[in-house]
Amino acid sequence: MRAEDAGQLQMTDSDDEEQARGITIFTSVVLLSFKDPRDPEGDDFIFQINDTPGHISFTGEVSRALRGSDGAIILVDALEGVMTQTETNIRLSVGEELCKPVLFINKVDRLISELRLSPEDTYKKVDAITKQVNALINKIKPKDEAFKDWGVDFAKNSVAIGSAKHGWGFTYEILKEKGYTPITVFEKYNAEEIDWLRENLPLDESMLRMVVDHLPNPVEASKYRTSKIWSGDINSELGQSILKSDPNGPLCGMITKIFLDPAKNYQATLIGRVFSGTLNESDTLYLVNSRSTSRIKRLGVMEITDILDMKKVPAGNLFAMYGFICPSGETFINHEDLPKDKEERKKIPSFESISYACEAVVSRSIKPKDAHDLAKLGTVVNKWLQADPTAKFRLDKESKEYILSGIDPLQIDILTKRINNQVSIIIGEPIIVYREKLTKKGQVYHTKSGNSHNKIIMYVEPLDDKTEHLLESGKITDLMDNKSRAEILRNEAGWDAKEAKKVVDVYNGNLIVNGTKGLQRFDRVKSYLTACFRDWVSACIIAKEPAIGIKVVFTDMSIHEDPAHTGYGQIAQMVTSALSLSMLEAGPHLFEPIQKIDIKTPQGSEAGVLAIINRHRGKVINVKPEGEYVRVEGQLPASETLGIADEIRSATQGRAFFGYEFAGFEQVPRSLEDDLILEIRKRKTMKEELPSAKSWERYIYKKS
Repeated sequence: MRAEDAGQLQMTDSDDEEQARGITIFTSVVLLSFKDPRDPEGDDFIFQINDTPGHISFTGEVSRALRGSDGAIILVDALEGVMTQTETNIRLSVGEELCKPVLFINKVDRLISELRLSPEDTYKKVDAITKQVNALINKIKPKDEAFKDWGVDFAKNSVAIGSAKHGWGFTYEILKEKGYTPITVFEKYNAEEIDWLRENLPLDESMLRMVVDHLPNPVEASKYRTSKIWSGDINSELGQSILKSDPNGPLCGMITKIFLDPAKNYQATLIGRVFSGTLNESDTLYLVNSRSTSRIKRLGVMEITDILDMKKVPAGNLFAMYGFICPSGETFINHEDLPKDKEERKKIPSFESISYACEAVVSRSIKPKDAHDLAKLGTVVNKWLQADPTAKFRLDKESKEYILSGIDPLQIDILTKRINNQVSIIIGEPIIVYREKLTKKGQVYHTKSGNSHNKIIMYVEPLDDKTEHLLESGKITDLMDNKSRAEILRNEAGWDAKEAKKVVDVYNGNLIVNGTKGLQRFDRVKSYLTACFRDWVSACIIAKEPAIGIKVVFTDMSIHEDPAHTGYGQIAQMVTSALSLSMLEAGPHLFEPIQKIDIKTPQGSEAGVLAIINRHRGKVINVKPEGEYVRVEGQLPASETLGIADEIRSATQGRAFFGYEFAGFEQVPRSLEDDLILEIRKRKTMKEELPSAKSWERYIYKKS
C-alpha cells in the first residue's frame, strides 16, 4: 500500500463487518518480506503474520493463531494500559502456547495530544505498562532456564513505542541511531509535523527489527514447544522431526483456522502450519481426529484474502489449502504414512487441544423462515462452528429450533449475520446458558427397559476437581485411545488403574465409566448407551440446561440376547431413568456463568461504577488508583451483564474502559434458584414444576 495509507486502510480488517464496527473479528494471515537496513547484503527475512482480534468475543481466533505461531507481539493501548484481555492474551501466548513475546505500546499520540501529558508523565506511563506486562510474563512463563530472558525491556529493544494510526514508532536502538530523543516526538506534535514522524521513525521498521532480534525462528521454537503442543513420543522418528522442524521428515501438520470467504459463497479455505516434513499440492491427507482421508485441490499461502499458489510448503511455514472442510484443531499426516493395522491407526498422536479462555454462556434460538430449510440451516451452522469451536449449537427436537451458544452477545450477533446471509433465519433474544451440577454422590438405581428385557445398575457423582480440570483443558477427550487416557487419569488425577481403563465416553466435561466385570453383549448396545448419555448431559433434568462435572458409573447390565429387544429406545429408557433418579439424590443445583469485569474509570467517577456492580449481584475484588484513572476489578453473573455497558457509560460520561473475561461457574443463590428454574422451564415449554422421581420411577426394577 502507499505510505500515506498506512494506519488508515486497515487492510487486514478486510471484512465488511470489521470495517463497519471498527474492530478486528477474524484473524488475517499475511506474508511480508523484510530487508534489514542494518545488513543490506544479508538475506531477506520472511514474516508470516497472524493479525488477531483483541476483543474477548473473538479470543478463540487468538488461541488458534497462536498455535501456528512462534512469537507474539503483545499490543497495549497507552491510554487504557494493561486490561483483562491483555492478561488473557499473555496467558494464552506465553503460558499455553509458549510464544515468546515482545511489546508494542500503541496510541502514545493520545497521551501527547489528548491528555496533554508532559514528557516525564508519559515516560512514567510507558514504564508502568512495561513493568505490568513483565510481571504477568514472569508469573506465567515456564520456570526453565530456556525462558529466563522472556521479559521485555526498552533498553534491550524488545519494547517499541508509537502510534499505529499515525504510522510512527521507535525502539531505543532506532532513536540512538538517528540521533533523536523522545522529546523529538513531543516537538513534532507541537509543530503538527506528524508526517515527519512517519517518514523518519516509520513504525514498520521498529516492529520488524524487534521481531528479527528477539523472536525465534521455527527451528529454535520447536525445541521447547514440541513437548507442550504435541501428544506423541518425542523420541520417535516423527517426534524428532517435529522437534527439528525438519522439512525432510514425515509429514505432520495442524489446521488452525478456517477462512469462510463471503466473496466466494463462503467457500472454506483451511489455514494451518506444517510442523514436520513438506506438504505437497498433490498430497492426500489422513485426518487423525476424524479418522478420514481428504485430498488437497489447491495449495498455497494466504495473503489476507487471496491464496498465492505454491507447489509445496515445508516445515515451519503456514499454508492455505482447499478441497475439503474439517474442524479447526485437526491434525493431519500423509495418507501414505498410515499404518495398515487399525489398532495402530488409533494410536497416531495428534496435537494437543487448543486452550480457550472462554465458555459458551449466551445462547439465541435460530430457526429458518422457511421450514423446508431446517436441514440446510444445520449444514450452514455446522460449517461456521467448525471454523469457530468456541461456539456450540444443538437442535431442539420439540421446537425445531437450533440453539446457538457463544461467548457473549457480540459473538452470536456476528455468527447469526453470517448464517443469515446463507439461510434466512428468525433469531431469538439472547439467553444465558446455565449449567446443572451435582454436589454429592447419588443413590445407586436398578432400572429396566420398557419391555423389561434389559436392566442396568447405575449411579452418578461429582467429578473431582483434578479430573474436571483435565476435561476442561482438553487433556482428556473422547478421541483418545484408552491407554493414553488412562495414563493421564492415573498420573494427574489419582484414578485407580483399573477404573481409568474403563472410561466408555467423555463428553462436554462429563464422563461415563464401565464398572462391570465380564459384561456380555455390551458392544451391541455401547453406541446406544453413549448416545443416551450425551443426550442426557446436553439437556439435563433440572431445566434442560447442559450438565457439567458429572461422573456416571454403571456396575451391572443385563442385555437381552435377541437384538429385537435391545433397540435404542429400550436402552435409552432404562439409562435415562437411572441417571435422572440418581441425580435427584445427588444434590443437583443450577450454576450460573460468572464474568470477571475490569473497569478503568476517571478518578471521581468510581463511586458510580461500584454502585452498578453492587446493584447487579456483583462483588468488587479490587479498587486501585492508576494515574488519572481508578481500576475497579470485580465479578458479575453473566445474566447481569446484558445491557450493563450503557449503565457504565452513563455513569462515567462515556470515559470508562472496560472488558469481560469468563471466570467460571458459581451456584445460583438459593433464594433465586427455584424461581429461575421455573422461569427457564416455562420458556422451554416444560412442566412448570420442579422435577421429581415420579417421572421415572416406573422404570425402577423390583425383584418379584
